[in-house]
Amino acid sequence: MKTLAVSGKGGVGKTTLSALLVKLLSKKKVVLAVDADPNTNLNIPLGVDVEKTIGKLREDIVDDPKAIPDGMSKQEYIQYQLQMTITEGSKFDLIAMGRQEGPGCYCYINNLLRVFMDSLTEKYPYVIIDNEAGMEHLSRRTTNDTDVLFIVSDATQTGVITATRVNGMTEELNLKTGKTVLILNKVLDIPEDLEELISQGGFDHVFTVPKDKGIVKFISEGKSLMDLPETSPAYLKIKQITKEINV
Repeated sequence: MKTLAVSGKGGVGKTTLSALLVKLLSKKKVVLAVDADPNTNLNIPLGVDVEKTIGKLREDIVDDPKAIPDGMSKQEYIQYQLQMTITEGSKFDLIAMGRQEGPGCYCYINNLLRVFMDSLTEKYPYVIIDNEAGMEHLSRRTTNDTDVLFIVSDATQTGVITATRVNGMTEELNLKTGKTVLILNKVLDIPEDLEELISQGGFDHVFTVPKDKGIVKFISEGKSLMDLPETSPAYLKIKQITKEINV
Protein backbone atom coordinates (compact mmCIF):
# COMPACT_ATOMS: atom_id res chain seq x y z
CA MET A 1 0.00 0.00 0.00
CA LYS A 2 1.18 3.53 -0.81
CA THR A 3 -0.21 6.61 0.92
CA LEU A 4 -0.02 9.95 -0.87
CA ALA A 5 -0.97 13.13 0.98
CA VAL A 6 -1.58 16.54 -0.62
CA SER A 7 -1.00 19.72 1.37
CA GLY A 8 -0.42 23.46 0.92
CA LYS A 9 -2.07 26.83 1.45
CA GLY A 10 -5.59 27.55 0.28
CA GLY A 11 -6.44 28.15 -3.36
CA VAL A 12 -3.36 26.56 -4.93
CA GLY A 13 -5.08 23.50 -6.41
CA LYS A 14 -4.68 20.76 -3.77
CA THR A 15 -8.07 19.23 -4.45
CA THR A 16 -7.54 19.31 -8.22
CA LEU A 17 -4.19 17.53 -7.82
CA SER A 18 -5.81 14.97 -5.50
CA ALA A 19 -8.54 14.28 -8.06
CA LEU A 20 -5.99 13.89 -10.86
CA LEU A 21 -4.03 11.41 -8.72
CA VAL A 22 -7.22 9.44 -8.14
CA LYS A 23 -7.97 9.46 -11.88
CA LEU A 24 -4.47 8.29 -12.75
CA LEU A 25 -3.90 5.65 -10.07
CA SER A 26 -7.42 4.19 -10.25
CA LYS A 27 -6.49 2.95 -13.72
CA LYS A 28 -4.15 0.51 -11.97
CA LYS A 29 -6.08 -0.49 -8.84
CA VAL A 30 -9.06 0.61 -6.74
CA VAL A 31 -8.07 3.76 -4.83
CA LEU A 32 -9.21 5.07 -1.45
CA ALA A 33 -9.59 8.85 -1.50
CA VAL A 34 -9.76 10.62 1.87
CA ASP A 35 -11.14 14.16 2.01
CA ALA A 36 -9.54 15.48 5.21
CA ASP A 37 -10.74 19.05 4.67
CA PRO A 38 -13.65 20.04 6.97
CA ASN A 39 -15.03 21.91 3.96
CA THR A 40 -15.79 18.70 2.07
CA ASN A 41 -15.34 19.20 -1.70
CA LEU A 42 -13.12 16.45 -3.14
CA ASN A 43 -16.30 14.65 -4.18
CA ILE A 44 -17.09 17.43 -6.70
CA PRO A 45 -14.14 16.89 -9.08
CA LEU A 46 -14.56 13.14 -8.53
CA GLY A 47 -18.19 13.36 -9.67
CA VAL A 48 -19.88 11.70 -6.67
CA ASP A 49 -22.23 12.83 -3.91
CA VAL A 50 -21.32 12.48 -0.23
CA GLU A 51 -24.25 11.58 2.00
CA LYS A 52 -22.40 11.03 5.28
CA THR A 53 -19.16 12.35 6.73
CA ILE A 54 -17.16 11.05 9.67
CA GLY A 55 -17.65 14.38 11.46
CA LYS A 56 -21.44 14.28 11.11
CA LEU A 57 -21.57 10.67 12.27
CA ARG A 58 -19.44 11.52 15.30
CA GLU A 59 -21.72 14.42 16.23
CA ASP A 60 -24.88 12.35 15.79
CA ILE A 61 -23.64 9.59 18.09
CA VAL A 62 -22.62 12.06 20.81
CA ASP A 63 -25.87 14.03 20.50
CA ASP A 64 -28.15 10.98 20.51
CA PRO A 65 -26.54 7.93 22.15
CA LYS A 66 -29.99 6.30 22.43
CA ALA A 67 -30.15 5.92 18.64
CA ILE A 68 -28.33 2.59 18.92
CA PRO A 69 -30.85 -0.16 18.01
CA ASP A 70 -31.77 -2.81 20.56
CA GLY A 71 -29.63 -5.93 20.30
CA MET A 72 -26.65 -4.03 18.85
CA SER A 73 -23.65 -2.97 20.90
CA LYS A 74 -22.29 0.56 20.73
CA GLN A 75 -19.15 -0.73 19.05
CA GLU A 76 -21.10 -2.70 16.44
CA TYR A 77 -23.35 0.31 15.73
CA ILE A 78 -20.44 2.72 15.28
CA GLN A 79 -18.52 0.30 13.06
CA TYR A 80 -21.62 -0.22 10.93
CA GLN A 81 -22.17 3.54 10.60
CA LEU A 82 -18.50 4.09 9.76
CA GLN A 83 -18.82 1.56 6.96
CA MET A 84 -21.82 3.50 5.66
CA THR A 85 -19.71 6.66 5.28
CA ILE A 86 -17.82 5.12 2.37
CA THR A 87 -18.93 6.60 -0.97
CA GLU A 88 -18.32 4.26 -3.88
CA GLY A 89 -17.20 5.65 -7.22
CA SER A 90 -15.89 4.02 -10.36
CA LYS A 91 -12.66 2.26 -9.31
CA PHE A 92 -12.33 4.43 -6.21
CA ASP A 93 -13.91 4.79 -2.79
CA LEU A 94 -14.18 8.09 -0.92
CA ILE A 95 -14.22 8.87 2.80
CA ALA A 96 -15.03 12.45 3.85
CA MET A 97 -13.82 13.42 7.31
CA GLY A 98 -16.08 16.48 7.57
CA ARG A 99 -16.10 19.02 10.38
CA GLN A 100 -13.90 18.92 13.44
CA GLU A 101 -15.02 17.82 16.90
CA GLY A 102 -17.49 19.95 18.82
CA PRO A 103 -18.06 19.97 22.61
CA GLY A 104 -18.39 16.56 24.24
CA CYS A 105 -16.34 13.41 24.71
CA TYR A 106 -15.18 11.73 21.50
CA CYS A 107 -12.43 9.48 22.91
CA TYR A 108 -14.27 6.19 22.45
CA ILE A 109 -15.50 7.06 18.95
CA ASN A 110 -12.09 8.32 17.87
CA ASN A 111 -10.41 5.13 19.09
CA LEU A 112 -12.82 3.10 16.95
CA LEU A 113 -12.27 5.52 14.06
CA ARG A 114 -8.50 4.96 14.19
CA VAL A 115 -8.97 1.19 14.17
CA PHE A 116 -11.49 1.49 11.33
CA MET A 117 -9.25 3.72 9.21
CA ASP A 118 -6.20 1.52 9.81
CA SER A 119 -8.04 -1.63 8.77
CA LEU A 120 -9.72 0.16 5.84
CA THR A 121 -6.58 1.65 4.32
CA GLU A 122 -4.81 -1.72 4.42
CA LYS A 123 -7.32 -2.99 1.84
CA TYR A 124 -6.26 -0.50 -0.84
CA PRO A 125 -3.02 -0.38 -2.85
CA TYR A 126 -3.28 3.43 -2.97
CA VAL A 127 -4.62 5.92 -0.42
CA ILE A 128 -4.80 9.59 -1.44
CA ILE A 129 -5.42 12.19 1.27
CA ASP A 130 -6.60 15.68 0.34
CA ASN A 131 -5.69 17.78 3.39
CA GLU A 132 -7.15 21.05 4.57
CA ALA A 133 -5.34 24.32 3.86
CA GLY A 134 -2.52 25.37 6.14
CA MET A 135 -0.47 23.29 8.56
CA GLU A 136 -2.99 22.32 11.26
CA HIS A 137 -3.40 18.80 9.88
CA LEU A 138 0.33 18.20 10.42
CA SER A 139 0.12 19.09 14.10
CA ARG A 140 -2.81 16.65 14.40
CA ARG A 141 -0.68 14.05 12.58
CA THR A 142 -3.30 13.22 9.94
CA THR A 143 -0.46 12.77 7.44
CA ASN A 144 1.64 10.40 9.53
CA ASP A 145 3.16 7.39 7.74
CA THR A 146 2.88 8.75 4.19
CA ASP A 147 5.00 7.53 1.32
CA VAL A 148 4.77 10.83 -0.53
CA LEU A 149 3.75 14.27 0.73
CA PHE A 150 2.87 16.56 -2.18
CA ILE A 151 3.09 20.19 -1.10
CA VAL A 152 1.30 22.39 -3.62
CA SER A 153 2.16 26.05 -4.11
CA ASP A 154 1.57 28.86 -6.54
CA ALA A 155 4.55 30.65 -8.07
CA THR A 156 4.80 33.25 -5.31
CA GLN A 157 7.18 33.82 -2.42
CA THR A 158 4.30 33.47 0.04
CA GLY A 159 3.34 30.11 -1.41
CA VAL A 160 6.87 28.74 -1.41
CA ILE A 161 7.53 30.01 2.14
CA THR A 162 4.34 28.26 3.31
CA ALA A 163 5.39 25.08 1.50
CA THR A 164 8.81 25.27 3.18
CA ARG A 165 7.16 25.61 6.60
CA VAL A 166 4.98 22.58 5.91
CA ASN A 167 8.07 20.61 4.93
CA GLY A 168 9.87 21.75 8.07
CA MET A 169 7.00 20.67 10.31
CA THR A 170 7.23 17.10 9.07
CA GLU A 171 10.71 16.97 10.58
CA GLU A 172 9.78 18.82 13.78
CA LEU A 173 6.91 16.41 14.46
CA ASN A 174 8.95 13.35 13.43
CA LEU A 175 6.34 12.38 10.86
CA LYS A 176 7.14 9.31 8.81
CA THR A 177 7.15 10.79 5.31
CA GLY A 178 9.04 8.96 2.58
CA LYS A 179 9.38 11.83 0.09
CA THR A 180 8.38 15.47 0.05
CA VAL A 181 7.47 16.82 -3.39
CA LEU A 182 6.94 20.50 -4.11
CA ILE A 183 4.43 21.11 -6.89
CA LEU A 184 4.41 24.60 -8.40
CA ASN A 185 0.97 24.69 -9.91
CA LYS A 186 -0.22 26.48 -13.05
CA VAL A 187 3.26 27.35 -14.33
CA LEU A 188 5.50 25.97 -17.07
CA ASP A 189 8.88 26.74 -15.52
CA ILE A 190 10.31 27.66 -12.13
CA PRO A 191 10.54 31.48 -11.96
CA GLU A 192 14.13 32.68 -11.55
CA ASP A 193 13.29 34.82 -8.52
CA LEU A 194 12.05 31.71 -6.66
CA GLU A 195 14.87 29.30 -7.51
CA GLU A 196 17.06 30.14 -4.51
CA LEU A 197 14.09 30.15 -2.10
CA ILE A 198 12.98 26.75 -3.37
CA SER A 199 16.49 25.32 -3.09
CA GLN A 200 16.48 26.22 0.61
CA GLY A 201 13.18 24.43 1.24
CA GLY A 202 14.62 20.95 1.70
CA PHE A 203 12.26 19.27 -0.78
CA ASP A 204 13.21 15.89 -2.21
CA HIS A 205 11.72 16.77 -5.60
CA VAL A 206 10.42 19.92 -7.28
CA PHE A 207 8.06 19.90 -10.28
CA THR A 208 5.88 22.33 -12.18
CA VAL A 209 2.39 21.59 -13.49
CA PRO A 210 1.09 23.78 -16.33
CA LYS A 211 -2.13 25.73 -16.23
CA ASP A 212 -4.73 23.64 -18.03
CA LYS A 213 -7.62 25.34 -19.81
CA GLY A 214 -9.45 22.02 -20.01
CA ILE A 215 -9.43 21.64 -16.24
CA VAL A 216 -10.59 25.23 -15.78
CA LYS A 217 -13.49 24.53 -18.15
CA PHE A 218 -14.40 21.25 -16.45
CA ILE A 219 -14.41 22.86 -13.00
CA SER A 220 -16.41 25.91 -14.13
CA GLU A 221 -19.03 23.60 -15.66
CA GLY A 222 -19.11 21.28 -12.63
CA LYS A 223 -17.85 18.29 -14.60
CA SER A 224 -16.00 15.39 -13.04
CA LEU A 225 -12.25 15.37 -13.65
CA MET A 226 -12.55 11.60 -13.91
CA ASP A 227 -13.87 12.32 -17.42
CA LEU A 228 -10.99 14.66 -18.30
CA PRO A 229 -9.28 13.61 -21.56
CA GLU A 230 -5.97 11.85 -21.00
CA THR A 231 -4.38 14.34 -23.40
CA SER A 232 -4.80 17.02 -20.72
CA PRO A 233 -1.41 18.76 -20.21
CA ALA A 234 -1.79 18.76 -16.41
CA TYR A 235 -2.83 15.10 -16.33
CA LEU A 236 0.12 14.11 -18.51
CA LYS A 237 2.49 16.02 -16.21
CA ILE A 238 1.06 14.29 -13.11
CA LYS A 239 1.54 10.98 -14.90
CA GLN A 240 5.17 11.89 -15.61
CA ILE A 241 5.76 12.98 -12.00
CA THR A 242 4.38 9.78 -10.48
CA LYS A 243 6.60 7.78 -12.79
CA GLU A 244 9.70 9.78 -11.86
CA ILE A 245 9.14 9.38 -8.12
CA ASN A 246 8.17 5.72 -8.52
CA VAL A 247 4.56 5.83 -7.29
